[in-house]
Amino acid sequence: MNWTWFHKWGSPKWFYEMSGAWLRALAWAAAVLLLLGTVWGLAIAPQDYQQGNSFRIIYIHVPAAFLAQSCYLMLAVAGVIGLVWKMKLADVALQCAAPIGASMTFIALLTGAVWGKPTWGTWWVWDARLTSMLILLFLYFGVIALSQAISNRDSAAKACAVLSIVGVINLPIIKYSVEWWNTLHQPATFKITEKPAMPMEMWLPLLVMVLGFYCFFAAVLLMRMRLEVLKRESRTRWVRAEVEGRA
Repeated sequence: MNWTWFHKWGSPKWFYEMSGAWLRALAWAAAVLLLLGTVWGLAIAPQDYQQGNSFRIIYIHVPAAFLAQSCYLMLAVAGVIGLVWKMKLADVALQCAAPIGASMTFIALLTGAVWGKPTWGTWWVWDARLTSMLILLFLYFGVIALSQAISNRDSAAKACAVLSIVGVINLPIIKYSVEWWNTLHQPATFKITEKPAMPMEMWLPLLVMVLGFYCFFAAVLLMRMRLEVLKRESRTRWVRAEVEGRA
């Protein structure tokens, strides 16, 4: 098997050159999908027969919760790559993705509280799903704090990688918490491998929003990574040429 493509990702210069076109395409896709999904979900999709219009928070809550978990899984994968193959670009991805994942986790918790008030009659309960999501937020904070507290870059990269890998055990707890314990949180609304429980006119805008959130995440991540690569490689000849070419 040819692993040339894999090793190319270890080259900051190659990544910077290739990611420019991806960034523009992902940014446009995110803008179109998020605009379409927001209008479709908040203004066009029919009301829920039980929850009325309050269910519409799902179009923000579910994509944010999906992305929060996927982002942490990406942190763990980047951590493994950084520890095993010593790719510095994996550490760049980990460091740049952590704040985005923390933001998505916070949005998921906030929108869940807004949704819970009319549904459960309270803003917060120590429900298994909510508690495990809160732990996920603390794990993100831990990764961010480690990256800033350790001055040596290599040591910080190893510490963040280890925490990301260890913390990934929380993801199956989040996913299966509604099945393992008796919780107030409803079962998964959006299942890729199963037939949707909601009508198609409600499900399709949710799918559009999920895709829009992922495109947004990818675009912001690439933007942050490109800036971090320029910062770390500032003394190299190719970065100086790039900066001079933009001047």
